[in-house]
Amino acid sequence: MDGLPHLLDLHGALEPKGPGRSQQTLRTAIDCVGVGVHSGQRSRLTLRPAAAGSGIVFRRSDLGVDIPARFDHVVDTKLCTVLGLPGRRDAVVGTVEHVMAALSGMGISNCIVEVDGPEVPILDGSAAPFVFLIECAGILVQAAPERAIAIRRPIRVSQGDAFVELRPYAAAPALSITMSIAFADAAIGEQSLALRIASDSFRRELAAARTFGRAADVATLQAHGLALGGSLENAVVVDGANVLNPGGLRMAGEFVRHKMLDAVGDLALSGAPLLGRLVAHKSGHALNNRLLRALFADDANWAWVSGGTPASATSGLPLSEGSAGLPSLGSWQERRLPVAAAPV
Repeated sequence: MDGLPHLLDLHGALEPKGPGRSQQTLRTAIDCVGVGVHSGQRSRLTLRPAAAGSGIVFRRSDLGVDIPARFDHVVDTKLCTVLGLPGRRDAVVGTVEHVMAALSGMGISNCIVEVDGPEVPILDGSAAPFVFLIECAGILVQAAPERAIAIRRPIRVSQGDAFVELRPYAAAPALSITMSIAFADAAIGEQSLALRIASDSFRRELAAARTFGRAADVATLQAHGLALGGSLENAVVVDGANVLNPGGLRMAGEFVRHKMLDAVGDLALSGAPLLGRLVAHKSGHALNNRLLRALFADDANWAWVSGGTPASATSGLPLSEGSAGLPSLGSWQERRLPVAAAPV
């Protein structure tokens, strides 16, 4: 694992994800069983078709409650993204980011994610098993146009030297992400990646990237009731310069790819595809959620787009590149951002 950029040629492999596309759901229900990486509890997850316009909803079948997959229902971002209902401390679903990334990456607009416990099964620690489930169930095109959210002006949140920013990009048919990470562990180091998110690129470049952690942190996490279901079968574990998993890494840059996968899942809690550019350095679930809250705090930050034209009441202003001088991703090849050596 060298942590160096790898150029990605994505031309000709990208389908529209927002304006001009119809909503999609699953053809049939499909399920799986696994343990939660933090709770250690075994649970069954079922992906079910949903009506057009219903969005993604998490259903706690053991409690009989539905939780909308929206940023304003996020109740915790400590090591994972947790959704919940106001006034119901028991009505939560944790570690939603990987299944949300798979649904978003595969272009699923409407789905009921049913789970009979407080946490989504971690499976192998990536989004690949959920992509497999979606492909096995089949994708049904629905008779309703997909609406997307166009970013109209830069929105940035930060904590220390970590930041995440959404920028307008008038030519974007989907969301493009440029991300960098920096860890003190030599097995991770500094890595960066740029990618335009579409079903093909998501499957090929992100879906199989696994969650990761440090061996030195395991005992502390478990003492605080976290990582109780974690193992080398569902996470990459590093110890200094060493990757402890017998099979090593699945791909070059697996660590930054997983961070990007998490961002795709967290940003899918916007409720619709985002059209624009995300630039992030050392971001995580907390900053990703803060970004969405900042985005929707002001209607001037965004506009609905359907069929290629703005659809919101505030869409009188032209959709543009935003602030002058913003860097272009050019040929969509990967670019490196300046990174600091300090770990997150």
